Amino acid sequence: MIDWVPVVDMNDPHAAGAIDEACERAGFLTIVGHGVPGQVIDAAWSTARTFFDLPLASKMQVAMPRPGYPYGYSPIAGETLAKSLGKGGAPDLKESFAIGPVDRPTHSITDPDEAFAWSANLWPPAVPQLQPAWEHYFRSLSDLAARLLRLMATALGMPERHFDPMIGRHTSAMRALNYPPRDHVAPGQLGASAHTDYGTLTILLADPVQGGLQVEGADGRWHDVHADAGSFVVNLGDAMARWTNDRWRSTMHRVQVPDGRRQSIAFFHNANWDARIECLPTCLGLDQQPRYDPIEAGPHLMQKFQSTVNGY
Repeated sequence: MIDWVPVVDMNDPHAAGAIDEACERAGFLTIVGHGVPGQVIDAAWSTARTFFDLPLASKMQVAMPRPGYPYGYSPIAGETLAKSLGKGGAPDLKESFAIGPVDRPTHSITDPDEAFAWSANLWPPAVPQLQPAWEHYFRSLSDLAARLLRLMATALGMPERHFDPMIGRHTSAMRALNYPPRDHVAPGQLGASAHTDYGTLTILLADPVQGGLQVEGADGRWHDVHADAGSFVVNLGDAMARWTNDRWRSTMHRVQVPDGRRQSIAFFHNANWDARIECLPTCLGLDQQPRYDPIEAGPHLMQKFQSTVNGY
């Protein structure tokens, strides 16, 4: 039986081919040999856990100032991810803490929506060690995403550094998620409702103890994802599906309400705000026709993000 989320060693000389197969079939893969130091990962994880263990009043000190603000704390039921696909449903049973770019932009910004993506991060005063740990982790994951995209460019028959000029000013975001166990769940309610991600790729640090993450197969069935300690789960976003003319999949996924507590940290990598997302010449297919019109990465991202937010 084929594993729905295959493991790829980034140090393997055949890694690009393995990535191509995984992205075409599943849109998900688990990576090892990624080179991110364990102490960097552990510091990000433990400070997130410390934050979520705070009393609600302390967490609300860094609550998103208004619904739709991109960074800060969002309490349980603050979001419904299924709305990004135009669907309704009960709010998601999770709480989150999110940050955006940790280094200030050095380029001129005239688009107010782009300025919004560079909004100030909110750091919890009750956990002062969180900011340095998260900034280090964010930069490490930015570097990992760039290395992954070089392997992906090779897998797609493009020059290794094809994506480099389009990610030098990336507006990526990072979010820790906490799924508390629940005694009462509304019918159909999920920890994170079914959705696809929006940007280039997502790098997920998943709890190796608790399950919950599920990926939808081409047959419409849901398949559990189990991450080994020390690995990252990687999935493609909508921007990469458009770049590859759907040769690679941006796959629907969801998180079931866990029996016990579940935590994760997701790094949502995005291209530069003005990066042009259009079909790569190696992905035109037999009919030589792109399936999507070109689009800039930023406006696409903004529309998706703002559609998911609930008031609180």
